[in-house]
Amino acid sequence: MYKLKNWGMTLFGSLTLIGAIAAIRPHIGFGQNSEGNGITPLNCDVAPCDAVARGRAAFNDRNLTELGGNGRACADCHMPSESFQLSPSAARIRFEALQAKRVFNKNADDPLFRAVDADDFRVNGDNASDFSNLVENGLVRVTMPLPRNVKLIDPATSQPTDDTSVDLWRAVMPVFNVAITGPDGVLPTWPPGAPRAPIMGQDPNGPNRQGGYQHDARFGTLQEQARGALFAHAQVSLEPLTTMLDDLATFQQTLFSSPRVELLANAILSGSTPFPDPDPELSELEQQGKGVFNRVCAQCHGGTLHPSGSTPEATIPRPPVRYHNIQTPCPHPATDGYSPCPERLVRNARTYRITRADGTFQFVTTSDPGRLLLTGQPADLGVMDVTQLRGISRTAPYFHNNSAATLEEVLDHYDAFFRRATRGNPPPNLPPIVSSNGLIVDRGSPLTAAERAALLAYLRRL
Repeated sequence: MYKLKNWGMTLFGSLTLIGAIAAIRPHIGFGQNSEGNGITPLNCDVAPCDAVARGRAAFNDRNLTELGGNGRACADCHMPSESFQLSPSAARIRFEALQAKRVFNKNADDPLFRAVDADDFRVNGDNASDFSNLVENGLVRVTMPLPRNVKLIDPATSQPTDDTSVDLWRAVMPVFNVAITGPDGVLPTWPPGAPRAPIMGQDPNGPNRQGGYQHDARFGTLQEQARGALFAHAQVSLEPLTTMLDDLATFQQTLFSSPRVELLANAILSGSTPFPDPDPELSELEQQGKGVFNRVCAQCHGGTLHPSGSTPEATIPRPPVRYHNIQTPCPHPATDGYSPCPERLVRNARTYRITRADGTFQFVTTSDPGRLLLTGQPADLGVMDVTQLRGISRTAPYFHNNSAATLEEVLDHYDAFFRRATRGNPPPNLPPIVSSNGLIVDRGSPLTAAERAALLAYLRRL
């Protein structure tokens, strides 16, 4: 376990570590300066520069003296040098650097390591010091209220607890390209068939049916998302000003993984069509990969006609379901070729008792119930929003729990996912994610070795 109080390093080891850390140069993406120190250049092509500048200042402000707070800035978790996300390797480097500093100065500090995101916060409160999930997995603690029909099961007694909330562990989402994510203004054909029956008076569809922010789309605007983060992770004690939240949203909407994506975002905002292709010049192999992508991935993640999750053009084809369960929570299914979750992620699983609409119980063990926690609906178990993929080569690891270390592992996971979807819904009822007519598999996996190599090449150029 990664205890913040473990300072037992030798002087030689500390100096060696500091030298190694200093030699590391983070990868730099569009919209970052060469030092990667969080002072992101202003991008005022669309938004007023004063609002962008104020938003940048607020994004990097660790003091927030007028709000209280614990000394954290947005940039502590959404690190500019890490494409505005937090990777496990970056968290580990910062943790080890802090340990090295504390050999010489016991009061040395890094605001990333606050008790609120420690594994033992529920037990030890402000004295919590176990940062295993943060350092090993790059995951932060997200506390969610339990729906009225959902109970946690005590592993010691196998009985329901009186808990009204649950701690989940989720990855820090990249901030860049938020201008092409979020609500798209188009209702999906979801849920299919008859309307869902509310359970215990709860909204059966949950918030933001047309898309939102965070992995489960629980926030409808960037302002709501920023406010939630300020209270949950920066632990502010006063209500942020609306102008501050607006400025943060304005700044974030100027952050892009490439100038081409910015051109796409501007076109979407203006309603100009046809949309510009955000792809760079592609090699023959990458062009082949683009063809594979448009066949197996674009229905959900966006292709030529559906370039993002927030395109407000009603005539553009949409996936029939906005939110999906791609089986990333742990433990993974034991069939269809899924890789088993490592213990460092399996340990985050809890057992839940779900009361169905007919009053019967369903028990499930999972590290993340997804949008079930927003609706109480068993059909939403493990369901998450679809992420945009631009700049994906710079945002490893992947999925909401950082369970895939590489793009190769992402494709391995999807191969198992599509195999499971096909097995569970054989012809003539193949689901739309794998078939356009229910009879033949013309989307999704399996990929040939050549298709896989081409797709990987294209993904690395997005």
